[in-house]
This record gives sequence, C-alpha cells and structure tokens, in this order.
Amino acid sequence: MEYVLYLRASTQRQGLSGLGLEGQRLIAHRFLQPGDRILSEYIEVESGRKNNRPEMAKAIVEARSASATLLVAEMSRLARSVYFTSKLMEEKVRFKACDIPHADEFTINILAAVAQKAAKDISESTKRGLAAKKARGFELGNPQNFTSGSRALGRAAVQRNAQEHVANKQARRLAVLLRRDGLTLAAIADELNTHGYRTRRGQLFRKSTVYRLLPRVQPVAAEPVTA
Repeated sequence: MEYVLYLRASTQRQGLSGLGLEGQRLIAHRFLQPGDRILSEYIEVESGRKNNRPEMAKAIVEARSASATLLVAEMSRLARSVYFTSKLMEEKVRFKACDIPHADEFTINILAAVAQKAAKDISESTKRGLAAKKARGFELGNPQNFTSGSRALGRAAVQRNAQEHVANKQARRLAVLLRRDGLTLAAIADELNTHGYRTRRGQLFRKSTVYRLLPRVQPVAAEPVTA
C-alpha cells in the first residue's frame, strides 16, 4: 500500500527542533507492512484547533491524485475538529491513524467529534474558573493566593502535565512498540535517547526510567532494572 505521511507539530519551537516530529515519523514507519511505502511527507507547524492547514491540503491533493492513503501517527494529528475528517471523506481520501488502524471513517469521525467537544469544554471551563476567581477578589497570578494544599496540588499538576506532554506520550508509545518487538529495557532506553527523547526532568532515559514509563501502559516482564 502507498501512503502520504502527514506530520504535525503543535508549536514552532517543536517543529524546528524536530522533537515529536521524529517520534511521529518512527511510529509511522514501524506501522508499515512489507511492501508498503511512503510516497512523501508533509509537515505542519501550528495548533490542532486551527482550520488553516496548507500542508494538510497539499497532502490530501497528493493522496487523492496518487490513489494513496493519508497516514498519521495519532488520531489527534488529524486535529480536534470534525472539519478535517469530514473534508477527507468528502474528498474521498483514504486515511489511517497508526494508533487506531482498524477504525473506519465513520468511527474516526465520531472520535474527532468527541475530541473537538472535549477541547471546547476544557477551554470554556478554564475561562469560567478564572472569571469566578476574579469575581471573588483573587488577583490572578498572585502567589500569595496559594495555600500549602494548593501548592501541593500545583506540583502534582506540573508532574502530570509533564507526563502528558505530547513528546512524553510519544516516548511511551515508542517504548511500548519496542517492548512488543522484544527489545530489552536498556535497548529501549538507547532508542529513546537516540531519537531525542528525555525524561520529564530532562535526563537521558535509563533502564529504571523506561521501567517506570511502561507500567502506565502495559505490564513489564521480569527483568533487572538497575542502571
């Protein structure tokens, strides 16, 4: 099967650094079956909630003209908007997301609708929360407003956000794929480090940090994890 690969970075900095893009590229290439090939790739650098996607448009044109399938590493790369999945179906362009390869167009459109609503709900909830605090006399951004409990919650949120950062999500996904291929913890650490991934503290991955990374997704077979 022939594919046109679409890569997207959420920020200009991420696009320039290649971090995240390389992860998507690796996931896509590991998705390919013998005989498959990628005709070309298109890289978009912008927010997933924007509908202005010139590189997406180019990818759609090539996929349609070459009778190829548009390929993305993750469903989120098709944007948190029904606009894009609807456009793909209107243009009669086949597409696949590596994280849900067996989903049909109808299923993917439903997932896009759910993701779009979630993004909208989060945005509106944040705005309401800030408005309510301001109405109660809180000076937004004033550190004196934080209790010890809220500071503890803040630290937990920072840690959670680091774990949920797009690059770390991709690191987990790559680690799982590599583990399924039978690689050792040390070999997985080497692969992650080679492709520019770091722990949430900015350190190189080791066997122990890979071990902590994997249980969030799947059980890890018994193996020494020191070093």
